[in-house]
Amino acid sequence: MTLIGLPPVFVYGAAIVIGLVIGSFLNVVILRLPAMMETRWREDAADILDMAEPDDTGARFDLATPGSHCPHCRAPIKPWHNLPVLGYFLLRGRCDACGTRISLQYPAIEIAAAALAVIAIARFGATGWGLCMVGVSWLLLTLAAIDFRTQLLPDALTLPLLWAGLVASLFHLAPGAPTPSDAIIGAAAGYGVLWIVFQGFRLATGKIGMGHGDFKLAAALGAWIGWAQLPLALLAASLGGAIVGGLLIASGRLSRGTPMPFGPWLVFGGWLALVAGDTILHAYLTLSGLR
Repeated sequence: MTLIGLPPVFVYGAAIVIGLVIGSFLNVVILRLPAMMETRWREDAADILDMAEPDDTGARFDLATPGSHCPHCRAPIKPWHNLPVLGYFLLRGRCDACGTRISLQYPAIEIAAAALAVIAIARFGATGWGLCMVGVSWLLLTLAAIDFRTQLLPDALTLPLLWAGLVASLFHLAPGAPTPSDAIIGAAAGYGVLWIVFQGFRLATGKIGMGHGDFKLAAALGAWIGWAQLPLALLAASLGGAIVGGLLIASGRLSRGTPMPFGPWLVFGGWLALVAGDTILHAYLTLSGLR
């Protein structure tokens, strides 16, 4: 039995179902939040420059409105076609109205959200800390997908993630969870290390190597994993980005000088440290003879 009093089969079943449903909502956030940000930027720019407001049809656009629709023909999506994963296969990957191919992102994010929930519960149990890890994993998935698509890391997601990590550290939800001092130092170090790398790269090359959103994401990760796991997260992120970037350049799929978002790799390194940092550190110390 788990701490919430249900057999594991029910807990994991619930994690899968809830993960699929949440994944469907995450797709909405991934697609709409950047568009909402751009609309706000245009309005702010028009106000600052005393220009005419951008054309506005008066239609409301946010995470809830309008309802789900095809981005190509704007036909409303039927409720049964909106079912996570199943709807994609019912439609055979194409819009029911216009036949436009539906992006694989939709089922991929839904499946990933369910898988992350199962992994977090399996690793940490159906506990307060385990549920926190589920939520953190979903937020990280959302940030990685947004940065991959748009090279944006919205403050609306990174800053709540940072503050939630700092607040969670006050409650010591699990053995080994960061203490308040661990979380504060981790957040400061995460931001500071990437800021130093950013400044050094700019001085050496005259170019901008990363965005400030990466600093904030690293700070948020530092708050959740603590300063001791931060080197692992940053090392994994750097190696992952360098290896994949090198392979893409070698294969001709990415040209030199083309920006590649670093956020997905920070997410990879941070999530790896969250779920397996202690295991990796123990294995390293054992193999190196330090333990």
